[in-house]
Amino acid sequence: MDGLSRYAYALMRIVVGLAFAQHGAQKLFGFFGGMDGGGATVALTSLMGAAGIVELVGGLLVAVGMVARLAALVCSGQMAAAYFMAHAGRGFWPIENDGELAVLFCFVFLYIASRGAGALSFGLSRG
Repeated sequence: MDGLSRYAYALMRIVVGLAFAQHGAQKLFGFFGGMDGGGATVALTSLMGAAGIVELVGGLLVAVGMVARLAALVCSGQMAAAYFMAHAGRGFWPIENDGELAVLFCFVFLYIASRGAGALSFGLSRG
């Protein structure tokens, strides 16, 4: 990568990771209105609790660039599973089934997994 593109990629990785982590904080701690707008959380031992852990931990790892390839791959897989479990049954197109965010996260994380952490990361491999 040359010029500013390496920093643009790093900024994308950081913003995407932090945005994803917010979903985990919402599920696990009731931040940002929680699951019901009133601060509700999910049971840690539930499927949503596991999703929240992946979102919070995986998002933060991607944002700081630590084990970013592995974390992004896990996050991508979670979003693929979430899409097919929660959205695909409500229509074919993501715009119809409210699955656009899951699709975008899935493919951005897949890109990060293939490219690595890059600049401004704390990982051992900057890819």
